[in-house]
Amino acid sequence: MRLFGLIGYPLSHSFSKAYFNQKFENEGVDAFYENYPIASIDEFPKLLAEQPALEGINITIPYKEVVIPFLHTSSDVVKKTGACNCIRIRNGQLEGFNTDVIGFEQSLLKSLKVDHKKALVLGTGGASKAVQYVLDKLGIGFTVISRKADPATGTLSYEELSFSNQQNATLWINTTPLGMYPNTDACPPMEYSSITNQHYLYDLVYNPAETMFLKMGKDRGAIIENGQDMLQIQAEEGWKIWNAA
Repeated sequence: MRLFGLIGYPLSHSFSKAYFNQKFENEGVDAFYENYPIASIDEFPKLLAEQPALEGINITIPYKEVVIPFLHTSSDVVKKTGACNCIRIRNGQLEGFNTDVIGFEQSLLKSLKVDHKKALVLGTGGASKAVQYVLDKLGIGFTVISRKADPATGTLSYEELSFSNQQNATLWINTTPLGMYPNTDACPPMEYSSITNQHYLYDLVYNPAETMFLKMGKDRGAIIENGQDMLQIQAEEGWKIWNAA
């Protein structure tokens, strides 16, 4: 039996195990997908030693960036984004990929309009790096928002965002875990009254399906999308990578 898995911490929110094991059953694939919640990335080598049959690993919060030093080779996208969410293991060699990029791009484009020319990217982690890469590729200007400003990178704090900034940037993308199960009442501290029916709110969180962030947008007539579609696209891309010749 082939073995695949997911590392991150915590993993109570993740649908990946159920998704892949259902896929394996439906397609008659002799494989199993397991969750490996590790409290520190320092536990990663021990996991690899204990699970020598692992052929592929997905990486989620908070390890998409700090896993990179453990890789033997990295794709160009991993090198450019500084984030990895998919590893292929062959002959003891760990090859790093970023399938978040293609997952986010394909999902975003389904509802993107021509007037979505300015974006606010909430969060600075590994998922944010993939989002920024895609926005650059699409020619969409963006500002990164975090709890703490970083003048060196142009990152603004939530407190520095004006009402007009938020009204004029009609594409908001939440890459933080705020609102993710089980903390479903949380949401980024934005001025939600600035949302119009021209806005598009995209939340990478997919559990719950409608976060507080998305509900605030829907109540004001905005286009909304959660991360479920992105998850499925990036998962299928990962499966292709694990099975590539």
